[in-house]
Amino acid sequence: MGRDLAERFPAAREAFARVDEALGLPLSRLMWEGPEDELTLTHNAQPAILAHTLAVLAVAGDRLGPLGAAAGHSLGEYGAYVAAGALRPEDAVRLVRRRGELMAEAGRARPGAMAVVLGLGVPAVQEACLQANDGRHQVVAANINAPDQVVISGDPPAVERAGVRCREAGAKRVLPLKVSGAFHSPLMAPAAPGLAEALAGAALRDPACAVVANATAQPVRHAADARRLLVEQLTAPVQWVASVEFMAHAVPAARWLEVGPGNVLAGLVKKIAPGTAVRTLGTAAELEAFLGA
Repeated sequence: MGRDLAERFPAAREAFARVDEALGLPLSRLMWEGPEDELTLTHNAQPAILAHTLAVLAVAGDRLGPLGAAAGHSLGEYGAYVAAGALRPEDAVRLVRRRGELMAEAGRARPGAMAVVLGLGVPAVQEACLQANDGRHQVVAANINAPDQVVISGDPPAVERAGVRCREAGAKRVLPLKVSGAFHSPLMAPAAPGLAEALAGAALRDPACAVVANATAQPVRHAADARRLLVEQLTAPVQWVASVEFMAHAVPAARWLEVGPGNVLAGLVKKIAPGTAVRTLGTAAELEAFLGA
């Protein structure tokens, strides 16, 4: 995970080294060598994904040009604030590490579940969740990823009931996700005070460009709003469809770049805003082609 970047680009190696120093642990070695079951623990996986993003940003640097807007999906929102100049990389990775610890603690205190619903519209999924709530157990539409892809999150019995109702309503598939908690649901509320404390102590500046918040799908331009919305994001749905629609309207004909591991967001953006060209910057080969162009 990101090893090709470190082998090819000195700036990436330095970025990974700064992450290790900021956290006081060899995260980069865990990313490159495993073991996988340790890497996928929430408190490791979240900073690892961000570290990969930070390494790409360190290499691309000024070649990214002035940003019209930035956004990130869930923990990726912290990377967006780094790209917008609002957070130092070291502060961002420490915040995300703490975020992962707090979310894992909330998950242990009240175990939750998540499942992705494919091939069913957002209103139908939201209605299925409402019908599945029984007062003791609750489930919500947690990630509005695409018009036909929604992740539901909550207490396991309610998630199971909602999945059944989604299938009855015409969903093509309902796939359980391997997670350590019910992220972006009310079950994450115990993590909020600790994250608010961590954010209050972080050096967060006003972003140089609008960062579109997951919780509201609206632009954030002030550090105080960023702190508040990053806490709210823990329990609020990720409004990815509305975020992409906002950016497509606000910055027409923009060049879209997905920075970090994988190409999941590129696929979602193309679904939400057909005809949009999205370039992925995650591997050494992709970065070399980008820098060469």
